[in-house]
Amino acid sequence: MQYLMMIYLNESEFAKTSEADKAKLYQEFGKLREELGSKFVGGNQLQPTTTATLVRVRDGKRLVTEGPFAETKEQLGGYLLIDAKDLDEAISIAARVPVARHGSIEVRPVVVRAQVTQA
Repeated sequence: MQYLMMIYLNESEFAKTSEADKAKLYQEFGKLREELGSKFVGGNQLQPTTTATLVRVRDGKRLVTEGPFAETKEQLGGYLLIDAKDLDEAISIAARVPVARHGSIEVRPVVVRAQVTQA
């Protein structure tokens, strides 16, 4: 089963992190990806929330808002998509994500729908 791990962290605190400490963190992520092997499906770091754009359609009209959108302690900073046998394994992997030491990891099962082919 696939699980999406949404990585939340405090952007303003992360911005204060030295380049050397960021390099170590990225090395840890790389090591985790290697250890996961085929269980690692994909993942990326996201740009800060100040670069986000929110799109809504209400009464047929498109509404566009530039971020950030909510005052929260932690922001979505990236994601990992993994294959795990069950939620327990996914949680075990989430605990190995380096940011879990000072941020949080939301683990959510992915709904996989059969592909429909058009004739």
